[in-house]
Amino acid sequence: MISFSVEKNPYEMRHLLAQRVKFLRKQKKYSQQELAERSNVSFGSYKRFEKSGQISLESLLRIAFILNRLEEFEKLFIPNNLDEIEKLFRE
Repeated sequence: MISFSVEKNPYEMRHLLAQRVKFLRKQKKYSQQELAERSNVSFGSYKRFEKSGQISLESLLRIAFILNRLEEFEKLFIPNNLDEIEKLFRE
């Protein structure tokens, strides 16, 4: 059955992230080996990530740091009512 949902499922999202990281790696003219070494991620793990999208969160954060994208993770999972929560802590 074909799904026409606009929203991506986890499988699609992990492949999309891998494609984006690969694009950024190539922009910086890093080989897979070089990015793996710079981020302190094993070459096998990094290679698997580009192929399947599977990687540990710790390794993904290390890669994001080297690619100057770590701050993008700060935007994840922010509650919609963050302003209200911050007000509670100020009172």
